[in-house]
Amino acid sequence: MTISDWLIDVALLLVVFRQLREERLTLRTVLLPLALITWAGTAYLHDIPTAGNDLVLIGAFAGAGVALGLAGGSITRVRYADGHIRVKATLGAAALWVVSMGFRLGFAVWSSHPSGGASVARFSADHDVTGAQAWVAALVLMAFGEVVFRLGVIVVRGLRTRAHHPPAAASALARAGAAKGAS
Repeated sequence: MTISDWLIDVALLLVVFRQLREERLTLRTVLLPLALITWAGTAYLHDIPTAGNDLVLIGAFAGAGVALGLAGGSITRVRYADGHIRVKATLGAAALWVVSMGFRLGFAVWSSHPSGGASVARFSADHDVTGAQAWVAALVLMAFGEVVFRLGVIVVRGLRTRAHHPPAAASALARAGAAKGAS
């Protein structure tokens, strides 16, 4: 693993740890993780192999990422306060992210050592996985699925939450109209 590999993994972990503090849901909140996975995609995802059982491996890992993203987004706290949507990663949401990032990082480190590389090669041969790029695609698309679906769930939940709260100006006008009608 290179220095940039470690830096991107640490940056992705810090994104979630930063969300352990409640913050406003902004465009930056959404774009930062998307920018990080886009960078990872351009750095690592050169092609998606389709021979043998490559697509089965890639689909399984991507599906796991989607499931983790749906779960993480569902257990992230989303509320409306002071005219803004506010989000806060729960300990469970952060734990899901750390476990999945730890798995990807651990797999990358393990598979780069002789015994891990031999185990991956043996598994690949036994299960008709055609090469290293299938594993890279599987791990990158797992991260994509997790990030995109987590953010999607949070944004949808935020929009639904905001829809249940009228804008402050309209709310003030309604109260003024109600007070005038009561007099």
